[in-house]
Amino acid sequence: MPAPSLLEAATPGMVWVVATADTKGAELAFAASRLRDLGFSPRTVDVSTGRYISTGFDISPQDLFSGQPGPYPWEIANRGQAIAAMSLALRQFLHAEYLAGQVDGLLGMGGSGGTALCSSAFTSLPLGVPKLIVSTLASGDTRGYVGESDLVLIPALADLTGLNEITVRVLNTAVGALSGMIRMPPIANTGREKTLLGATMFGVTTTCVTRVREILNDNTHELVVFHATGAGGRTMEKLVEGGMLKGVLDITTTEVADEVVGGVLSAGPARMDAILKARIPYVLSLGALDMVNFGARSTVPLRFHNRQFHEHNAQVTLMRTTPGENRQIAAWIAAKLENAPGRWTLVLPLGGVSALDAPGKPFHNPEALEALVGELEALLTPTDKHSLIRSNFHINDPAFADLLVEEFRILCKPIGA
Repeated sequence: MPAPSLLEAATPGMVWVVATADTKGAELAFAASRLRDLGFSPRTVDVSTGRYISTGFDISPQDLFSGQPGPYPWEIANRGQAIAAMSLALRQFLHAEYLAGQVDGLLGMGGSGGTALCSSAFTSLPLGVPKLIVSTLASGDTRGYVGESDLVLIPALADLTGLNEITVRVLNTAVGALSGMIRMPPIANTGREKTLLGATMFGVTTTCVTRVREILNDNTHELVVFHATGAGGRTMEKLVEGGMLKGVLDITTTEVADEVVGGVLSAGPARMDAILKARIPYVLSLGALDMVNFGARSTVPLRFHNRQFHEHNAQVTLMRTTPGENRQIAAWIAAKLENAPGRWTLVLPLGGVSALDAPGKPFHNPEALEALVGELEALLTPTDKHSLIRSNFHINDPAFADLLVEEFRILCKPIGA
């Protein structure tokens, strides 16, 4: 007897299909119908924010707000505020359904308002939950919608104002994509489950992080490396918050320089918060704090016109941090670390913080490095849980990577062990 096909073998999944039915009712019904044809159990959610009677859908706007005090979206004159209120209600609803084991996939559709409404709710669910939105904004700057999640956006091509030859094809493709995401078998665990650790890297600290990864990747640990581009740091911390990462080697903290000075790769003011709150083993260093990141040279703000630059490539311009800026960066880091719960170790590479910060290299500046290190040492108080370690090595020296690993392993042991 032949083995069942993937479609035949799959258990029908609960898929939530979400849209504003007052303007996209036909699209909502069509997507649900195609999911049923594929053997799923779709449930439709109408997230319309205006005053109208919702009929024919499984969950109405009124259902989402049942038992909640107003004001309700249809009572709010400001459209943006109405969308935000509906998105919050959808987020709470989907979270409850997820906890009840009733979310196997999410399919949304919309223009600017619908995309914002769905994406805020969808991205609140964990990594691995299939989530897809057919959006008229999918070909633009999608950072505000996708953020640090695994949400997939599919370009709508035409506006979603009724079914036609184009929208039917696009929605059918989206349903097929979501079906594949849900029914894709999980990767078999071929060996012992490993503990996931996080690390941050830039091109100028690759040598260090590569050696750390080679040492720590063994039968029990696996190091996941994040590119310190703002999104990389935020993604790492979201995974820490979700419990996936059990320790962090924050070797490349360059995102802090962009946050303090005004570069384009900031991870935001909450950088480090999730790691410190989680109280997991945390070793950090000063990787690439000698630079602030911008796009093409023509995009650098005029206030920096007389500064020292290094053009990494046509689209990336690096600006050397000054001693004064380094003291500000140190103060920012110290404010996070000084009274933080849990254990951390800060390892200071006195030989330089990046491939560009070494004798003969364009960003070599002992005065700037000393300002950074000296301010950190002045502001941070070592305790039995918090350590500062001075190392004469350059950050990319093999011995420095070995020291980072050694200190991380110490943090993984109970105090006094």
